[in-house]
Amino acid sequence: PPAPPALVEPASARACDVATRARLLSPPRPGDDTAAIACSITLSPGDHVLRRVVVEGAEASGAEIDCAGATIGQAEPAPTLADFAVEIRSRAPAGPGGTWSRPSGVTLRNCRILGHVRVWGMGLNGQGAAVKASSHSLGHTERAQAAAPTEIAIRDSTITALGHIPLYLAPGVTRFTLQGSTLDGRSGADAIYLDAESADNVIADNTIAVALGREAIAVDGSARNRITGNRIATQGQGGVRLYRNCGEGGTVRHQTPSNNVVTGNTFTGGGLFASAAIVVNSRGGWRLYCSQDSGYPFGSSLDNSDGGTGNVVAPNTVE
Repeated sequence: PPAPPALVEPASARACDVATRARLLSPPRPGDDTAAIACSITLSPGDHVLRRVVVEGAEASGAEIDCAGATIGQAEPAPTLADFAVEIRSRAPAGPGGTWSRPSGVTLRNCRILGHVRVWGMGLNGQGAAVKASSHSLGHTERAQAAAPTEIAIRDSTITALGHIPLYLAPGVTRFTLQGSTLDGRSGADAIYLDAESADNVIADNTIAVALGREAIAVDGSARNRITGNRIATQGQGGVRLYRNCGEGGTVRHQTPSNNVVTGNTFTGGGLFASAAIVVNSRGGWRLYCSQDSGYPFGSSLDNSDGGTGNVVAPNTVE
């Protein structure tokens, strides 16, 4: 499949003021542990941001956080699933029929992130209430993508997982880039999760060395992604799985895991009885929750199969 079309560079956000910098670097307190960023900032190598960083809405578009080696997040106490070190999210409409306010063109670079990063629009995952409601009518993929952040990038950074998936792209996220970065630490599941209706994302030239609970990269009803040039330690769990989570939580999955490019990657640490490095259509509709979205004449409600087509998954190297 062809590469995504060239993008118009978004306008840069204004520089953060002194008050924003001071809040970002101030210690968190109970009930006051976030810092909202809608501007561009360069940190110092010795800085340590203990607050959870939140980038929300269209007003944050063009923001750049250059950590210059600084650290975001903390290992103690261990974060809960809801305690994202960095959260890039859309803001819901003020009323029925309104438009989601989504950030675009946001970049993090040269950061050391302790914990997990989530990029999301309609919902934190495929079972979110707004995602589920939208999924029950045609046009869901387009709505989810229009609502979710787009053109987000993390470059030249390290994300150290502390028990949760270090990088999660929720339904509808498009044109995200992770490049030149390292993912390490430990996850009870994957290292990277591309959720339903997301598309055109790039995972390139990274080192993925997370202690895994399952495959390294999940491509769940996500399309036209490019996963190239990565070095992925699978630890016997498998490298990349392309599938569609039929019916989970009552949400109809519309998009299939199709037209993805997974090439030029090196998979290591398989072992004698290791799972395959790459499996296309890995679920095959065999999940107990597949019937939870029954009753609609489209998507995974009509057909529980993964349905992936047009995927290019060679050449790659297995060591």
